[in-house]
Amino acid sequence: MRTFVYAAALVVGSALALPAVAYDGQKCKAAGNCWEPKPGFPDKVAGSKYDPKHDPKEVSKQAESIKQMEERNRQRIENAKKTGKFEYDIAKFSQAN
Repeated sequence: MRTFVYAAALVVGSALALPAVAYDGQKCKAAGNCWEPKPGFPDKVAGSKYDPKHDPKEVSKQAESIKQMEERNRQRIENAKKTGKFEYDIAKFSQAN
């Protein structure tokens, strides 16, 4: 009886694992590099009609916000070194300076 239960568990387990080893239809150029375009789309998007043509001004907004974040963090660390206590809200210590 115990052998039958183990055999049944093995069959069920292998049946559940079968989809994990199934071929997914992708042709990988290298391990982890399995992107391929859908039928009808170009291999390279840049320069095609599908190119989003992002506005450089919009793209640079993130870089600007990162610079502002780094400046706030610099002020927080500078204040923490002066006072010995870390304060998150820069408005609280910028008024005192």
